[in-house]
Amino acid sequence: MCGIIGLYGKKNIVYDLLMGLNALQHRGQDAAGIITFEKTFHIKKGLGLVSNVFEQRHADRLTGDIGVGHVRYTTQGTNELTNAQPIAANYPFGIAMAHNGNVTNFEEMGKVLYEEYHTLPATTNDLELILYTFASELKKKDLGNVVAEDIFDAVRITQNKVHGAYAVIAAIANHGLLAFTDPNGIRPLVLGKQETENGPVYGFASETVCFDHLGYEVVRDLEPGEIVYIDQDKNIHSNIGTQKGKNFCVFEFIYFAREDSSMHGKLVAGQRVKMGRMLGQKLKEMGLEPDMVIDVPTSGYFAASGLAEVLDIPYKRGLVKSNYIGRSFISPNQVERDSMVKRKLNPIKKTIQGKKIAVVDDSIVRGTTSRRIVQTLREAGAKEIYFISAAPPVISPCIYGIDMSVKTELIAAQKTVEQIKEYIEADALIYLPLDDLKSIFSDFLPTCMACLDGLYPTEGALDALRKIEEERLEAGGR
Repeated sequence: MCGIIGLYGKKNIVYDLLMGLNALQHRGQDAAGIITFEKTFHIKKGLGLVSNVFEQRHADRLTGDIGVGHVRYTTQGTNELTNAQPIAANYPFGIAMAHNGNVTNFEEMGKVLYEEYHTLPATTNDLELILYTFASELKKKDLGNVVAEDIFDAVRITQNKVHGAYAVIAAIANHGLLAFTDPNGIRPLVLGKQETENGPVYGFASETVCFDHLGYEVVRDLEPGEIVYIDQDKNIHSNIGTQKGKNFCVFEFIYFAREDSSMHGKLVAGQRVKMGRMLGQKLKEMGLEPDMVIDVPTSGYFAASGLAEVLDIPYKRGLVKSNYIGRSFISPNQVERDSMVKRKLNPIKKTIQGKKIAVVDDSIVRGTTSRRIVQTLREAGAKEIYFISAAPPVISPCIYGIDMSVKTELIAAQKTVEQIKEYIEADALIYLPLDDLKSIFSDFLPTCMACLDGLYPTEGALDALRKIEEERLEAGGR
């Protein structure tokens, strides 16, 4: 899971790119990068947060009216600078590309690049599989007269060959800005526009919050398999390439997206409130009567508010989060995740002491964070602790861009609910039922819930999962 942005049509576009990346920082903290184009590509990439990677001197040389930006959360390849995005290819003419997602047939595509296109990836970043496939197909066209349909053809072939989940943005030198999604529309991508006195500025981004910060109008979400190309005259060309259904990632709504973003017409915060209301009904059925509701900040807040509303009890802030510590879910290993939880969450003892607490988190993946939170609340004097997950049990690894690729890491794949309750040392453990979650989205958006129901929407998914698990286990044994 990463954050991407591409903009076209304004002088010194780098400043809008930087502001947009800051708005998407929650989607990745491992690396950040920007490429702009003016006569040639100008690039700056680095490890860490946007604010640490870029200085004024970098903005001064990142000139041009078109550019692509990326914040990285490492799921494929190593966390090294060579794997940071965007990545550029110099043929058939300059193409700078960034993506959000995971290629699942990476081994097969590596062979295709070598045998069909006579190209070898320079990094372990799966973006290169998309970039070089597209570039090699585009190279077959009349390069002196490339039109939108030529680009659409090259993307269609890429979509057919490259499996998995991906949203892609590319700046094509002296031609325009391109964006496309995978055939199932698993990863998010939004089209935005700003009217200026010098004409329109167009852009694509992972979330609408990016355009909120920039003052752009949100035009619409891209459909599964859709290709949108904005040419040099700022004409918009749109086409459905390869489409195999709609399977939008439900975890965007549960955890990953910012709550003030809208996805496919629905506010993320609103969907999380619905999850909390459904959980409130479940607590009533179980006869549990907490004194108050608290959240695990910040992704648990809106589900907690919906829960408190249904139970008609106070919502209070019982845990304070340090804003200077990253998201523990994205941390590279379990030791760092445990350390991060200790550093970033501090209980308000006077609020918690002697009370029966319903504590709401967005989900339970590995269980160790939940266990530490229960311990923290217990040490602060809580009388009883009811741990509540706004998501159903996570039983299957995600192969589409969320870092839970080994089944043995998933506590719900190994233990019953009662066993998990005992492990995290809670007085009660409540998950949102899967059918309840499905009912929230059934009327407006077909979703991928593979991590919750084991039903993967892409071909070859189980084979890809096996290979990923083998690589993870091998790496863990070194």
